[in-house]
Amino acid sequence: MINSIKIEGKEDTPEVNFDPSNNFFEISGRSLPEDAIQFYEPILRWLTDYSQNPNVNTEMNIKLSYFNTASSKLILDILMILEEMVEDGKQCLVKWHYELDDEDMEEAGEEYSELIEVPFELIKY
Repeated sequence: MINSIKIEGKEDTPEVNFDPSNNFFEISGRSLPEDAIQFYEPILRWLTDYSQNPNVNTEMNIKLSYFNTASSKLILDILMILEEMVEDGKQCLVKWHYELDDEDMEEAGEEYSELIEVPFELIKY
């Protein structure tokens, strides 16, 4: 099994914790890195490797309070890897968490859910 990847969250970068042995996949916090491609590249590489031999079920929790435009494209790239897994017959679910009064993050989740063919849940907290 592939090792987990854990990136500690900072003021401008989200916490990333993908731990396949515990079936835990989460991105949380704020995402406005100075160089979004550099930040997300190892995450995308890890997820691509994982997608070659994933768990029976992969549940991706996204709990972002804010992300910038550069991050939005890379978040879509993450979701597209999950979409490829679904196309290969794997079970995936995206849980998009947003605060009760955060219409921007709710709309972002709705937009992503329409762009990809992956089961998608919008979760208010």
